[in-house]
Amino acid sequence: MATILDGKAVSEKRLELLKEAIGESGLYPRLATVIVGSEPASQMYVRMKHRACERVGIGSIGIECPGDATTEKVIESITRLNRDPDINGILVQLPLPKQIDTERVIAAVNTDKDVDGFHPTSLGLLMSGKPRFAPCTPKGIMTLLAEYKIPLAGARAVVAGRSIDVGRPMAALLTNADATVTVCHSRTRDLPAELRRADILISAVGKAHFITPEMVKPGAVVIDVGINQLNGKLVGDVDFDGIKDIASAITPVPGGVGPMTIATLMENTFAAATRME
Repeated sequence: MATILDGKAVSEKRLELLKEAIGESGLYPRLATVIVGSEPASQMYVRMKHRACERVGIGSIGIECPGDATTEKVIESITRLNRDPDINGILVQLPLPKQIDTERVIAAVNTDKDVDGFHPTSLGLLMSGKPRFAPCTPKGIMTLLAEYKIPLAGARAVVAGRSIDVGRPMAALLTNADATVTVCHSRTRDLPAELRRADILISAVGKAHFITPEMVKPGAVVIDVGINQLNGKLVGDVDFDGIKDIASAITPVPGGVGPMTIATLMENTFAAATRME
């Protein structure tokens, strides 16, 4: 039976340590969230982030734009937050509605307040091996791997999915940690064979139970980033029940990567406040 990588427990520990650090710092970090429209999942994620802020001593404000807002209107809101000296971090809740130019909106965020790590400058610094703010999900995964003392140097890591919010920055962080990294995607030839080579397998494809037992090497560490609905249940990309006896360690869904993402956002926001001090 694999070791369960308990992201919920690790995030709780990280948030308690962060609360202490913020209390001792004398700083009052503040995070602003920007949401466009009323998509229920996005609203739920934003509420979770505000609750985490309250817990650790970070102030938060929420900017809500109507679902039919233009790109220019959203950028106006971001520009006001950029200019506000009391705001340390800005998070734009993704995905944005189709009429919004997401790239322009992300590029409008002041790089010193880019606690989500998606600005082209932030991603460039990450790729160069000198990250300022790394995207929260990949960075949270790195924290989780470190907490369980999973060695990365020299390990063969395979990332399934090449998105800009998870797959690509995940590959960069693993490369910076001296892993040998392969990024797989929809055009990868013989995907199961590539996945079976992984010492560390990270799935961010967004398809329920996409990763099956025959795709996993015995003893691999399996990180499941997926959040999918299947028969009314929340499940990951990984067939957890089928793989838990093959892998040496595995994240559950829920309770694995998700809590680490929020804890990392809080840590990035405090780091931004410290940098601006």
